[in-house]
Amino acid sequence: MSSKICKILWVVVCGLLMAACPSKPKDTPAQKPTVTPPAFDIDSAYAFVKAQTDFGPRTLGSAAHTQCAQYLVNKLSEFCDTAFVQDFDARTYDGKTWKAQNIIASYAPEKSERVVLASHWDSRPFADHDPNPANHDKAIDGANDGASGVGVLLEVARQLRQLNPAIGVDIVLFDAEDYGPKEGVQAPPGEWWGLGSQYWAQHFHKADYMARYGILLDMVGSPNARFYQESFSVRDAQPVVAKVWAHAYDLGYGDCFINQPGGIITDDHYYVNKYAPFKMIDIIHYDMYSGTGFDPVWHTMNDNIQHIDKNTLGVVGRTLLHVIKNEE
Repeated sequence: MSSKICKILWVVVCGLLMAACPSKPKDTPAQKPTVTPPAFDIDSAYAFVKAQTDFGPRTLGSAAHTQCAQYLVNKLSEFCDTAFVQDFDARTYDGKTWKAQNIIASYAPEKSERVVLASHWDSRPFADHDPNPANHDKAIDGANDGASGVGVLLEVARQLRQLNPAIGVDIVLFDAEDYGPKEGVQAPPGEWWGLGSQYWAQHFHKADYMARYGILLDMVGSPNARFYQESFSVRDAQPVVAKVWAHAYDLGYGDCFINQPGGIITDDHYYVNKYAPFKMIDIIHYDMYSGTGFDPVWHTMNDNIQHIDKNTLGVVGRTLLHVIKNEE
């Protein structure tokens, strides 16, 4: 962690890169798709995002959290073969213990060859990066930071039967990802982010569970989002990164999936890679030239449905489906 207590792991290298590059690198030029994109309804994905934010902030212990969990289980039960809750106790940096729930769904559970798709579904209880200090103790809607990835995965799940992939797919929605230490608070030693992914990776929902690899989505709904290759992902699962970015390029999304290094980000994939016998990559909007590394609404009261772009949801969703379709 840097001196800022947040889920980004900044390193001196990033600062040096910024100093050495006074202007932003040019994005990969847009190119024509060389393959037919799979079906993915951006309006449906957007509606899934909005349904979550309509409950309000999905913070641990809130009524919105309980209601949204049931909504997600119901939807995944409709689209997948199985869907259930993995209950666990989440002990947060402030000494509190919360009842938390990872939500897990499986398509074609009988198939031994599997891929994991993941996102976190909780929202941050503190708008600690809001420009107005009066908002720092308020919970955020988390439309982008949380709900966008879940919305994409719900639409992916809805399309799986039509896609009929050769492999099985597991969707894991992590809870208690975003209850990390509030900005400016000195937390006791410990791993306080990604509590749901830490629990799942050490207590799989199925004995001897194994997957080929995993793909995590985080903040995939921003307008004009750019997805650079996150450094832990490249370190731990470079072939998976190369595969996903190549499929995105084939779909004509080379101007969104940038074939350049991104930041070093402590996200749910970090803990999966630490504890699980397989590796997971992170598709996350990253901007090393912004003050936080993300778009301006990150951990603010403005992370709401008005700042979600349907087209970005579609770019990510079609890329995931194309990756899955081509697994044999």
